[in-house]
Amino acid sequence: MNRLERIKGCLLGGAVGDALGAAVEFLEWSAIEAKFGPQGIVDFAPAFGTTGAITDDTQMMLFTAEGLLRAYVCGSSRGTCHVPSIIHHSLLRWLITQDYPTAMPIGVDGWLIKQSELWSRRAPGTTCLCALKASPRLGAVAENSSKGCGALMRVAPCAFFANAFDYAAQSGRLTHGHPTGYLAAGLFADILQRIVDRQDSLEHALTQSLAKYGQTPGMEETRSLIERVLFYFYEGYQPTPQRIGELGGGWVAEETLAIGLWCALAARSFEEGVITAVNHSGDSDSTGLIAGHLLGAQYGVAAIPARWFEQLELREVIVQIAEDIERIPREYCGYGGEFDQQIELAYPAG
Repeated sequence: MNRLERIKGCLLGGAVGDALGAAVEFLEWSAIEAKFGPQGIVDFAPAFGTTGAITDDTQMMLFTAEGLLRAYVCGSSRGTCHVPSIIHHSLLRWLITQDYPTAMPIGVDGWLIKQSELWSRRAPGTTCLCALKASPRLGAVAENSSKGCGALMRVAPCAFFANAFDYAAQSGRLTHGHPTGYLAAGLFADILQRIVDRQDSLEHALTQSLAKYGQTPGMEETRSLIERVLFYFYEGYQPTPQRIGELGGGWVAEETLAIGLWCALAARSFEEGVITAVNHSGDSDSTGLIAGHLLGAQYGVAAIPARWFEQLELREVIVQIAEDIERIPREYCGYGGEFDQQIELAYPAG
């Protein structure tokens, strides 16, 4: 499997998990079971007025990807750039699509923000909204103590660039001030990078990433919960809705990551893992997204069931972002020419 197929699998897989969980995000397991039966939700159900709708999780993931690509163009053409500031700029562009004001002038150039489907509120997180609205300057870290999963859910694209852990953690700090919130994001990006670039199994990627970053100050809550997940996995415990509930609801970063990891580790297929990850009393779209990113990176885009792929909102946009992530670092040089000019129009340096 080539790198592009893993990148596409990762991004599309996360969006599929997000969309599957969208219809049940705020439901208790008892309500999910009553509505969809003992297996829970197993196919897309209407959410936000359509079937296959993504949520704010995928919206922000796409704008994070745009920021990383704009940062790459900036660094290549100018010789220097501050990556977190450019990611911040793109997240503020997402804020504009949610019809909220920004504290500084933000342009609407490039192609992503022109996609009309992104101009829709999909239950955006309060912490992300408040932190971005209050941002006094590009690159400023959030002044709050939140460890909600809003920092984690958007950082998968960081896995496809150098310094994945650092870029993801720095991106997380733009909206979430608690170390657990942004360090869990860094760990997640590093795990994904090991799967995509080293072809590690999920289990090996997780244990190696935990060995490298697990002792980082502020990682204690995340490490503790992931070690618990690894124990469950090695003992053969399956992630049922009730057992998932013992880890938490997935509303905070370490719980979201732990639930997504456990469901992905225990799964025999992409489909099984994502279905398991959304059927519990908690933040179903975010845990589905995490599991989908992990399984999509491991198995590639071909593992995503056609019935989900064909109904997924914005799938063409996600595919284009994935292709640009794989292609631009290989082909863009910043020296001018028709190709470089096309890239600079799509991802302006600043």
